[in-house]
Amino acid sequence: MTQRQARPGFQLLGRGSWPEVTRIVSILRAETVGGALLLLAAVAGLIWANSPWAQQYFALGAARLGPSVLHLDLSAAEWAADGLLAIFFFVAGLELKREFVAGDLRQLRHAALPVAAAVGGIVVPALIYTAINLGADGDALKGWAVPTATDIAFALAVLAVISTHLPTALRMFLLTLAVVDDVIAIAIIAVFYTQNLAPTPLLLALVPLSVFAVAVQRRTQAWWLLLPLAVTTWALVHASGVHATVAGVLLAFTVPVLRRGGRSGPGLAERLEHRFRPISAGFAVPVFAFFAAGIALTGIGSLAEVTTDPIVLGIVLGLVAGKTIGIFVATLLVHRFTRASLAEDLSWWDVLGLAMLAGVGFTVSLLIGDLAFGIDDAAHERVKLAVLVGSVIAALSAAVVLRARNRVYRHISEAEQVDRNADKVPDVYQEPSER
Repeated sequence: MTQRQARPGFQLLGRGSWPEVTRIVSILRAETVGGALLLLAAVAGLIWANSPWAQQYFALGAARLGPSVLHLDLSAAEWAADGLLAIFFFVAGLELKREFVAGDLRQLRHAALPVAAAVGGIVVPALIYTAINLGADGDALKGWAVPTATDIAFALAVLAVISTHLPTALRMFLLTLAVVDDVIAIAIIAVFYTQNLAPTPLLLALVPLSVFAVAVQRRTQAWWLLLPLAVTTWALVHASGVHATVAGVLLAFTVPVLRRGGRSGPGLAERLEHRFRPISAGFAVPVFAFFAAGIALTGIGSLAEVTTDPIVLGIVLGLVAGKTIGIFVATLLVHRFTRASLAEDLSWWDVLGLAMLAGVGFTVSLLIGDLAFGIDDAAHERVKLAVLVGSVIAALSAAVVLRARNRVYRHISEAEQVDRNADKVPDVYQEPSER
């Protein structure tokens, strides 16, 4: 049987355009720093929760703040999950919209791979978890979505630790996959983890949301107008019973990407993204991780009980095996049905390594675990432990594969820095006539 030729110029995991690469590199730099802070915050929370001062740690997380109006008298841990993560999802929404409106993903053939990989990386882990917990007692099936998330900051921190020269194209694919994953996760939260829906506050939330949309469409950047509208939208969504982080994505989707009249230069979405990404990566996510990672190891039961718990097994296998299988198979299917070829110097080992790395599902997995089982449920601590264990195993597995390919990555990285005509654009991003 003869092999069909790849479509001319269509490569999976290609480098992309130079403007897009430049923008993505700055994002990845911020996310890598944020990932390091996330890891430090998570370790600090875990150590404090198992120290002689554990009581003070849990008292801090349970301390209630805020007015009772609109049910805003929340604990510190709830403020981190409901409030600070709304900033995280706002940035993710801005990034996704920009990619599909003005980025390389506005072309269907470029968008097909990360979208398909994200969907595969959500469906397969959910199926694995469900299969393991079908006969389990209680509400175990409520946690089906826990192993479906990818934490880009944690994943990039892993890359920084193992010192791999991962090519920009692979980093871009991982970032885009994670952003699509995050937005799908927020849709799952809105649809499957909304309890006691109150329609009136939800309808009222449309008022400040609409005013916010009109203001940003007019390219208004006045914080004294946009911030109160955003906070009001968030508070009303929270009062409706829908998880408040949904408001972050809704607000992001109203922000225009392009400048008025199609003029060149960064649009409002990109400017707001640059403004809020450091807050998200450097403060919001680490604070959430600090409270979410605090597991009292003495209260989770014996090792035999933990390792045979179907909830734990479903989450760990979902993150480690489900993510790997889902993303790898989805990439194979895109390759098969689009007749595209892998980019030069890359192999399926690289796809496997990235698929393993996507099994790091820390932040959003912990959030979904809280929503699925509640902080007072007996399974809550085991869910958090399973997310931590699964993420660490996925990270270590990916490190082995990616480190083995580091010589190839170093060669690609060196080639991407050659600029013979000194025009500040590497030669690999130019047509032969421009070099």
